[in-house]
This record gives sequence, C-alpha cells and structure tokens, in this order.
Amino acid sequence: MQMYEGFAEVYDLLMEDVPYERWCERITRWLDTYGISQTSEPGEPNIIVELGCGTGTMTKLLADLGYDMIGIDNSSAMLDIANRKKDEHGHDILYLCQDMQEFELYGAVGAFVCVCDSINYLLGDEELAATFRLIHNYLCPGGIFIFDFNTVYHYETRIGNATIVDSYEECDFIWDNFYHPDQELNEYALTFFVKEADGRFRRFQETHWQRGLDWGKVGELLTAAGFTIITAVDDETDAAPHDMSTRIVVVVKRV
Repeated sequence: MQMYEGFAEVYDLLMEDVPYERWCERITRWLDTYGISQTSEPGEPNIIVELGCGTGTMTKLLADLGYDMIGIDNSSAMLDIANRKKDEHGHDILYLCQDMQEFELYGAVGAFVCVCDSINYLLGDEELAATFRLIHNYLCPGGIFIFDFNTVYHYETRIGNATIVDSYEECDFIWDNFYHPDQELNEYALTFFVKEADGRFRRFQETHWQRGLDWGKVGELLTAAGFTIITAVDDETDAAPHDMSTRIVVVVKRV
C-alpha cells in the first residue's frame, strides 16, 4: 500500500493537536516581511505553493487570509479530502497530485511553504538537493521558501523505538517506531482500526520512512542550490537552533 492512502481517512483526526494556527501566524509574518502579500500590484508574484499539503489544512488557513494558493501532494487520497474541504470553504485552490521531487508548474511563484516535517520524507542528500534546486528554479527573484524539518535528535531521543497507542471514537491506532541509526532513518509501522458505518472495525497498515536531518548539512545543500539563508529557528522557542532542537524552521530566499 502507498503511504497516506488508508491513513488519509483518519489523518485529520490524528493531527488535531498539531499547532497549524501557530505555524500559520509565523509563516504570514515572514511572508509579509519579505513582500509576499495578499494585495500585490498587478504583475507582481504572490502565488504561494504548499508542498506536501496533505488534506489541505495549512493551504486553507493561508487562503483564508487572502493568499492565492496551490497545494501539491503525491497522495491522491489526501488530495481527495483536500478537494472535499475546498467544496465546503469555497476557496479557489489548485491542488496537484505530484511528487515534491519532480513537480511542474506553469510559471514562477512568490513563495513555497512545506510544514509538518514533509521534507523528512526525502531520504538522501541527493533527493534533498534536487528538491531544493527545483524549488529555487520556480521561485521568482526575491521569493522565499519556508519549511520545517525534524532533527536527528528528535528521532534518536523522542520517538525512535517507541510505541504510541491511542483510541478515538472513530478509530484506534498503534504506531511503532524503529530507528536505524546507521542511516539516520526512522521507520513508522502504522496499524489502524477504523470504524465502519455498520459498527465493525476495518484494519489496515502502512509503513512510512523519514530521515533525521542536521541543520549544518541542510544549510550547505540550500546554499549549493542557490539560496540565501535568512533565518533558522527552533520551532518551540523561536530562538536559534541548538543541539536538543527537535524541529527546526527555516526561511531562505532566492536573490
């Protein structure tokens, strides 16, 4: 089974505690600071692309604020949910089913955002470098790229080799983590029991892989791709990243 297929059905339920609103507030501050506004003059780039948009939660929050949004994800099941949400909220968001390593757009855009550790699904330096180069290619001069990533420390000390079990009215799940230190990879074995309309539970499984990232290496790859680094902050404190940062948020610019 592909990632985020069966998982898509319960993704929003399991992510209900993710601080999307806080992330959105921080993103919009940076967008405003670097000239990506909702009210650009005609001909100025103000389109924002969210990579790894999933079910469209962040895409919708930014659209609520007036930004012209495109969402890209490689899971058709996740995008089906994003499009159902679009039918409800009415925003004119373009959703594209594409891989972030190979996406294609019709022209340059003002900004890219990528949240909730989607970048960690790129499992090698070359995949990361190629994605950074592609993003740089589609950014207008002066455009920015805002993203976050989980660190090696996060997988080594927080969730690696841990099992998480939780229960909701609609589903139960078991989340087994297996950390592979030689490759700095975390394996997620996800088992879900989803309640059907007749009251019975349907079981399905997915396996996901993410790679822990080091800010020093990420910074090198961004610079090599042509970006100017604006800032990097610890997600929890907004201070400079440190050895025990679990998630780091980065802003870079195409000059």
